[in-house]
Amino acid sequence: MSKKLEETKKRNEADRVREQTEPYPGSEPGEFLGMEEPRFEIVEGVQYEMKPSPTVVHQQISVALTIMLNKTCAANGTILYSPIDVYLDRDNLFQPDLIFILHENAAIIKEKRIEGVPDLVVEILSPSTSRNDKVRKKRQFERFGLKEYWIVDPVHRSIDQFVRTEGKLALFETYVFEGKLTSPFLSCIEIDISRVFPELRED
Repeated sequence: MSKKLEETKKRNEADRVREQTEPYPGSEPGEFLGMEEPRFEIVEGVQYEMKPSPTVVHQQISVALTIMLNKTCAANGTILYSPIDVYLDRDNLFQPDLIFILHENAAIIKEKRIEGVPDLVVEILSPSTSRNDKVRKKRQFERFGLKEYWIVDPVHRSIDQFVRTEGKLALFETYVFEGKLTSPFLSCIEIDISRVFPELRED
C-alpha cells in the first residue's frame, strides 16, 4: 500500500469515529441544557403540570393500543401517541395519550402540534388526571366536535367508548376484560380488549 493511500485511509478512519460537535440544526445555544422539556396541559384556562411520568402499566396499555390501531388503521390516517400537543384554543391545550386523525383531516397536523380536533382521542386514566379526562377535557372535546373518545381504566381493566350523538359525546359501549371494540364512525378500528391490559403478575 502506498504511503499516500495509507494516510488517506487513516484520515477516513479518524473522520468516522470523530465526536459530533456541531449544533443541532435549528437549536439555540444552551437550548438542550437539562434535556427535559416541561410537560403541561391547559384545561379550561388552568395549567396542569404533567408529573409524575406515566406508570409501566400505563405505557404497556398505550403500546398495545398503538400496535392494534396501527395494524388496521395506518392506511386510513395518522396515529400519534403522547407527548403530542393538541391545541383547541388558548384555554385548551391537551396532551392525550393517543390520537387518530383521518387522512382527510390531515390539515390539522402541523410541524410542532395538532391544531384542531382529531377523529379519535384515547385517554388512559391515572390518579392525577382522571378528573380532567372524565369531565373537563371530555366537555371541551365535545364542544369542539370530537367524533369518538375512549377512557381506559387500568384499575378496572375497562374501556368506556363515547361517540358523538346529537352533538354530545354519549356512552356507546363499555368493554371489560374482553370483547372486540369497533367504531360506528371509524370502520378500520378493531381492538381485542383481552390484549389491551397486561397480565397481572405477583411479585
